[in-house]
Amino acid sequence: MPSRPLAPWQRTAAGAGLLADDGGVAPTVFAEMSALAVSTGSINLGQGFPDEDGPREVLDAAREAIATGVNQYPPGAGMPVLREAVARHQHRWYGLSLDPAREVLVTAGATEALAAALLAFVDDGDEVVTFEPSYDAYGAVIARAGGIHRTVPLRFPDWRPDHDDLRAAVTDRTRVILVNSPHNPTGTLLDEATLDLVVELAHRHDALIVTDEVYEHLVFDGQHAPMATRPGAWDRTISISSGGKTFNTTGWKIGWATGPADLITAVLAVKQYLTFVNGAPFQPAIAAGLDLPDRFFADAAAELAARRDLLVAGLTSAGFTPSVPASGYFVVADAAPLGARDGDAFCRELPHRAGVVGVPVTAFVHPERRDDVRSLVRFAFCKRREVLETAAERLAAMR
Repeated sequence: MPSRPLAPWQRTAAGAGLLADDGGVAPTVFAEMSALAVSTGSINLGQGFPDEDGPREVLDAAREAIATGVNQYPPGAGMPVLREAVARHQHRWYGLSLDPAREVLVTAGATEALAAALLAFVDDGDEVVTFEPSYDAYGAVIARAGGIHRTVPLRFPDWRPDHDDLRAAVTDRTRVILVNSPHNPTGTLLDEATLDLVVELAHRHDALIVTDEVYEHLVFDGQHAPMATRPGAWDRTISISSGGKTFNTTGWKIGWATGPADLITAVLAVKQYLTFVNGAPFQPAIAAGLDLPDRFFADAAAELAARRDLLVAGLTSAGFTPSVPASGYFVVADAAPLGARDGDAFCRELPHRAGVVGVPVTAFVHPERRDDVRSLVRFAFCKRREVLETAAERLAAMR
């Protein structure tokens, strides 16, 4: 007899690789590893959130907004103060001129913007192409929309895509090419030749481009090149970012989508029936952050780069082979030199062996391609220096 079709919630879990054999939903590896960190008293370098508050100007602006009554529903597309700040930001950093009233949409973090964009444009049987490893939410939302997830591998240690792989993945069945650069979990920056090939393929196959750029200001080596600035890209590109990573406010969930008015209107049509609105007092606070002087952004990236270097040195000393990230919050390291053949099992043992938690890169890869990343582990360096120093000492002692 044919198996019973998956329910929508099961399809969503399956898209993220979390559908258990009994039809239930397995916990995410991030939840498992965080719980393991608590139960063992380990340093949690598994989840990507900072352990320090963001800039005083941003926090004070939120307090001021709460104190002055900015506590009710904001406008559906977001408060004008933030939409205007996002438009200024895009022009200041990338030379893009946006109409804040029609081409900027405030969302509940970048994840909601991604979900609304995919749900707005992906229908049953449509294909969505991403690079892989990839953020687990991509597969979940693509599956919920009824789409088919196609991937282009990024390979350790340089994480550069093969252009022939990209050409093979994008076809007339492709509805969306989802580009994440700066990339999570690898920290790579896609080069301009790859971005231009994405644009070429999107035109050839009449696909949309959706970008995830949440680490745009946390670039250490090279420079972030937004897809929307590439020749021929603007008319078919939805660009997504947020304030959480830049301003150490991941719990505020203030994101945005920008692009041509017709595409943003379509995303809003879905978004307004997801969260409706969110974070009223945090919206003017993130606006204040976006208007901070250049020095803030440069200093934030430089400080994070120093923490990257600290963790990379510690991992190297412990016997790992790390890939040095050009951006973001994470370093991926190969544990094979330490005898690890299974990154998942290694990560479950690591808290007991060293008092440190990481997550296996297999969590970001479809099952059929996990052999390529089997021994790789992702560690977060968006933590205080003293925390990273202690983690490095513990890892070195394990060796």
